[in-house]
Amino acid sequence: MGPSQTFSSGPELASFLVSSGVLTQSLATVHDLQGEIINQNEHPVRHKVSQQPNCTIIAFSTLPACGKDYIQQRGDLVSSSTLKKSFPLFNFLSTKTNPDFSINKAALELFASIRDRLPTLKSQIDSKPVIITGNSLGGSVASLFTLWLLEKINLSSTKTRPLCITFGSPLVGDDGLQEAISKYPTWNSCFLHVVSNQDPIPRVLISPHNPIDSIYKPFGTFLLHSELGCACFEDSQSILDLLTATYSEGPENQNPNQVLEFYEALVQHLNHKVICKDATQLVKRNTKSFEAGIITQLEAIGLVRPQQQQRNNGIDNLITRTERQEKKLVILKRHVFDPSKKLNDMKINMAYLEWYKKRFKDKGIGYYDSYKNPSNLSDLNVVRYKKILTCYWEEMVDEAEKKPQKEGASFRTRWLFAGTNYRRMCEPLDIAEYYNKGLKDYINQGRPKHYKQLEQWLKETEKPASNPSQSKKQNVAYSLTEDSCFWAHVEEARISCELLSSRESSIGEKESSKHNLVEFENYVLSLMKNYAVSPEIFLPRSSFMLWWKEYEEIIRKGIMGAAYYSTLTDLMKSRSYQNYATGGLEIP
Repeated sequence: MGPSQTFSSGPELASFLVSSGVLTQSLATVHDLQGEIINQNEHPVRHKVSQQPNCTIIAFSTLPACGKDYIQQRGDLVSSSTLKKSFPLFNFLSTKTNPDFSINKAALELFASIRDRLPTLKSQIDSKPVIITGNSLGGSVASLFTLWLLEKINLSSTKTRPLCITFGSPLVGDDGLQEAISKYPTWNSCFLHVVSNQDPIPRVLISPHNPIDSIYKPFGTFLLHSELGCACFEDSQSILDLLTATYSEGPENQNPNQVLEFYEALVQHLNHKVICKDATQLVKRNTKSFEAGIITQLEAIGLVRPQQQQRNNGIDNLITRTERQEKKLVILKRHVFDPSKKLNDMKINMAYLEWYKKRFKDKGIGYYDSYKNPSNLSDLNVVRYKKILTCYWEEMVDEAEKKPQKEGASFRTRWLFAGTNYRRMCEPLDIAEYYNKGLKDYINQGRPKHYKQLEQWLKETEKPASNPSQSKKQNVAYSLTEDSCFWAHVEEARISCELLSSRESSIGEKESSKHNLVEFENYVLSLMKNYAVSPEIFLPRSSFMLWWKEYEEIIRKGIMGAAYYSTLTDLMKSRSYQNYATGGLEIP
């Protein structure tokens, strides 16, 4: 395993970093950077690139003046709306479901001050895993640099996925930032924050009396340490609680070197002890296993004394809250939507629909009209398969919309082919259900959001239309109609025919119907020219051929005008459309 792989849990990540020596290497690089001589007029942010045999380490540090008072004075948050134009490097974090987030002013100012160094630092990343690290506000800069990298590099390669390790870093942003990162497990697993119980800096932006209501929220994994041991936590609310509860105030006015000594002792301690991970390695207790795990974790960070029989209400409440939040996190992890795990099932459902489509094509009716007029068990079965597919793709689209811009775009591209096939196969069935209820105007009034979104994604990636290739013409008999709303247009055209033939229709309704029918002709002709419609529309019992019979009668009666002529009506009357299925129809 390499340092940049994705880990399924925070404890797994922390244990690996300790056992592999990466944690020791990271802190040593920070220590070397901190020990360098500081010039009077030096830039407030320094960095160091250390090429190790197993990884590349990029460390950040800030001047001693950027301490606790400096952070408190610049504790304001800068909103994403403010950053959008002035500093757009983090715009990619905004999503449709989570458009707003805020970043700590001090951290943002320091990161902005090294903007000109970013391309050079990025160029230091090669085929080896990369570790980004820093202490105190240098850790905040490291976190922001890692976020910037996540948008700039190809995350499909585990070797180049950055891993950020901070030592005593203050919190960086609000709940919007926390949600933007935590909702995407690959990103959240890139951050490990190491915190000593004697370091005030990680707690400086949290209200000590009301940590849960803090406007600052943590993300990633927190490795909390005391003289008794350490434990990992991933739930944001639990971390806020525990950062406050575990603080053991050290001497006043600690200098950065003193604070760094806490972490050097911490890492040495970790090299000789196992990180407390869960309840599986615990001594037996007369308590539930999950609660036992929480108690042992709190023992490791000094909040509960081993073998303590009586605990005060504050500790009991903390145990209860932590247990509740950690259980929620476990449940959320179990229910993370993983499209690849269900993909084979979806392929089976799609295969059934393909069979259904072929079966009714052979009967001369087409699967749209068979579904619209159900008469046997296979029609009922297809309802079930369609429902399963729809639930899957609704969730897929929803997940893609939640992802940050770059990751959402990558996700959409990866699943676009399957999503397009689903839309073209299943949306006609939804259209059949809609018009069976006597409703009108499906496209504007009844079309589900996920179909619209899948179609939009295709338009964003599709090349401009050109003349159909010979291969497309020859294979049109096996293709799906490209516009999944085709049958909605057919149903609306039939409604127009009905209005035009009715004596009860007003003059305005009839004129509007004439216009709509001409538009429909042009629409169908365009699809036929591009071989973008399935030949099934010409099956004798299809709704399209029913429309043609109704429309042909309207033309015969002269309702469309004396001697009405159009290219489509000529193709239909002459039955030239019969050559369409073999690719032999040429339309002027």
